[in-house]
Amino acid sequence: MLVDLRGAIGALLCLIGASTQSSAHVSLEGKQAKVGAGYKAVFGVPHGCEGSPTTEVRIDIPEGVIAVKPMPKPGWTLALEKGAYARSYAFYHGESKREGVRQVTWSGGELPDEYFDQFVLSTFIAAELTPGAKLSFPVTQKCANGVLRWNEAAAEGQDAHGLEHPAPQLLLVAGEGQHDHHAGHAAAQSASAIGVGGAWTRPVANAGGVGAGYGKITNAGAEPDVLLGGSSDAAERVEVHETTISEDGVASMKKLDAVEIAPGKSIELKPGGMHLMLIGLKQPLKEGDTLKAKLNFKRAGAVDVEFAVTAAGPGASSGHERMHHH
Repeated sequence: MLVDLRGAIGALLCLIGASTQSSAHVSLEGKQAKVGAGYKAVFGVPHGCEGSPTTEVRIDIPEGVIAVKPMPKPGWTLALEKGAYARSYAFYHGESKREGVRQVTWSGGELPDEYFDQFVLSTFIAAELTPGAKLSFPVTQKCANGVLRWNEAAAEGQDAHGLEHPAPQLLLVAGEGQHDHHAGHAAAQSASAIGVGGAWTRPVANAGGVGAGYGKITNAGAEPDVLLGGSSDAAERVEVHETTISEDGVASMKKLDAVEIAPGKSIELKPGGMHLMLIGLKQPLKEGDTLKAKLNFKRAGAVDVEFAVTAAGPGASSGHERMHHH
């Protein structure tokens, strides 16, 4: 019982810390985007600088994000800095793009520290980019007094929540309309090889709580794939975590940014081991319900999964769970 209690406390502290930081920095509303498709980038600015109002927001556009058009804001002046891309990118209707907007600046307005606002870009994520990669959008926030530079990017294996000034980050997933036919075909083959059994989660009494997702993910293909995390409309975040128990019975938990699944092998998500954390549930989970989510894989892209909500485990829910490529 002591182990379960400490594990629950650890999960709660993880949620509180992450929620505090996620509300404090400039962030993207949509955390993932398909390659070879349009993407509406919505940047949330939640506060000013040491209490003073925001007067300028500048966003640097990462390589491979093309055809950028900002949404005007009443009372603000827009400035676009254009330049050449590192290469030519395929666009709609056989068109290619070799140059475009590299930086967007809204200035001359005033966003009080007490208010929240959004700054919006219409973009296209080039099909030549790699699913599973993460793009950082450095943002410079100037205020009446001071400046905040949201430009830190997490290194490989580093938890972005530990950064003081993280840049908004976007996870790329495979798109159905990729211009690279061979890459799209390989992704489709890999996706069809990913399967799951026994997807389930326990009931959670209150909204805002933390749940856990379990199941067995199998890679039946000839190539390795990597589980990168997940997302769900029913939760603020879906992350892969691993619980370990020390010799003296103390439970600890760490976030895993990448879990490789070898060809013909499986990974098991189970209580007391590797599992999915469903952080910031938007409504209670009741016995008999189904929670829909997506798991993100490096090769397969976004994969739909439905978790049966049951206190009894997978044996009582075999008619509900299924997972397929979407």
